[in-house]
Amino acid sequence: MVVIVPSNKSVESFEGLHLYHGAISNCSMRVRIALIEKGLDWESHHLDLLKKENITEEYFGINPNGLVPTLIDNGVVHIESNDIIDYLDDVYPEPSLRAENNDEMMEWLHLAAAIHVPACKPYVYATKMAAKIKKTAEEQAKYDALQKNQELKEFHDKHSGDKSFSTSDFDKAKAILGACFAKLEMTLEGRNWIMGDQFTLADISWIPLHFVIDACGYDFGKFPNVQKWAAAFQTKESYQQGVLKWCPDFSQV
Repeated sequence: MVVIVPSNKSVESFEGLHLYHGAISNCSMRVRIALIEKGLDWESHHLDLLKKENITEEYFGINPNGLVPTLIDNGVVHIESNDIIDYLDDVYPEPSLRAENNDEMMEWLHLAAAIHVPACKPYVYATKMAAKIKKTAEEQAKYDALQKNQELKEFHDKHSGDKSFSTSDFDKAKAILGACFAKLEMTLEGRNWIMGDQFTLADISWIPLHFVIDACGYDFGKFPNVQKWAAAFQTKESYQQGVLKWCPDFSQV
């Protein structure tokens, strides 16, 4: 669980659940799905990432990485989407989204988190987003002044100004994604959901990755089990309201 003591003290007076999120953010999709599956009431604080509404001193005072989502539960600030959905299921246990084999389920959450910066972000940025959210020199200077996370600084430096992601960066990201979705394909053999017959946090963690990667042109043709799993997920109300309501078609972003 990642809990932040914010420098922006205004959020510490918030009552109930508040979510800072972005419509097109796969990590935000993860938390919106979980909140809906849990039947929880929450107040939306939407940030338009295309307009760089997250790059402000006010928001960095809430989330020091300047990323979405950020969950605030009665004034306590939580960051990192997989930690947030785990927290929600722990603190609001009904209905349970936890598998009987909790360790295996958590491995899937940890894997999704581990590949976010080295694979998911480079693939999505290289194929779609980098050109759409290119920063001006002034915006870049503002971001550099606010951002203290060196990994994120290095990532965004790769597409700053006239730079673009290298072929090796893209190939590495594609290879990581291929290995992970091959693992998911094998796991889903003979199963409805990642953990078997039970729908869990593991499914919630991975479906947004499929949604955005698929929309960026990744070929899932060799992963029929993954395709079947994704099609089943798309019929769920939490997918309709947590993903498509906010981002009907990521390919058109």
